[in-house]
Amino acid sequence: MLNAPETAPAGRKLMAGVVLVVALILQVSVANRLPLPGQITPDLVLLAVVALALVYGSLTGIVAGFAAGLAADIIPPADHTIGRYALVYCLIGYVCGLAAAEMDRQSLVPFLAVAAGALAGTVLYALTGMMLGDPRSSWALVSRMVPLQVLYDVIASPFVVWSVLKVTGRHEHRDRTRNRMAVPTARYRAMSGRGSGL
Repeated sequence: MLNAPETAPAGRKLMAGVVLVVALILQVSVANRLPLPGQITPDLVLLAVVALALVYGSLTGIVAGFAAGLAADIIPPADHTIGRYALVYCLIGYVCGLAAAEMDRQSLVPFLAVAAGALAGTVLYALTGMMLGDPRSSWALVSRMVPLQVLYDVIASPFVVWSVLKVTGRHEHRDRTRNRMAVPTARYRAMSGRGSGL
């Protein structure tokens, strides 16, 4: 069962799309070229999916994860079976979206979500590779990659996750303010009898 009402307005969809496009561009043009130890780079697209799921909930997490994953599957230098990232990011988006309700109560939620997402993403990607017979997917490789992947993603998360939360938070704040103003107006109309057609 999805945890948040997902009647996403056009502005929310547009903002999520812009966030994902920017993350994909930065991943291909910047992150993938960083000469980091272990030949592993931070997954900016995963971080963007996690942030969108934390802000908007599970349904947006699923859709954003699938769209971003499918794009990552086909954008060069992709050299794996199409659909692997789409499946992995879709699942991570859903799970992280379940924690959206805890965002206002726990300040560590984004960091925990990033760490869990990086861990789950690396393991799930390796598992799908094993099921599809990818020779580059093995437990030895995964055990070497997981610590570095989680470390790099957590280090990159303040720059990506908090930026996304700040940008989308403004949009959400506007929506909440509008909704808050609508409640007293509706109550006033009901009390004055204007809403009853008298």
